[in-house]
Amino acid sequence: MKQQNDQITEKDKNIKLERVQTGMRMEKRMVKVLKAMAEYHDISLGNLIEIIVLRAFENKAVFDQESLEKIKAIKEVYGMNYDLEITNFLVEYEK
Repeated sequence: MKQQNDQITEKDKNIKLERVQTGMRMEKRMVKVLKAMAEYHDISLGNLIEIIVLRAFENKAVFDQESLEKIKAIKEVYGMNYDLEITNFLVEYEK
C-alpha cells in the first residue's frame, strides 16, 4: 500500500473514532481478495477498507506497484475474473 507522506499533527492524533458494524454484502471472491490483502499488510479487513475509502475520497492511489501485482496474483487464486468495467452488469446469484 502507499505510504502516507503527509504530516500528521498532534491534533490529528487525537481524533476519536466510533466504529460500527455495517452488515454490508459484497461479492464472495472480492472479500477473499480483500482479506488476503489485509493479511498481507498485517491489518484488519475493516482497516484496509477504511484506508481504501479514505484514499479514494482524496483521489489518491491506494496501492503501490508491488501490492497491485500481489492483488493480481490473489485474484487469480480466488477466481476473481472481473474488474471495474463490469460492475454495472453484475447479477447476484441466488442459491
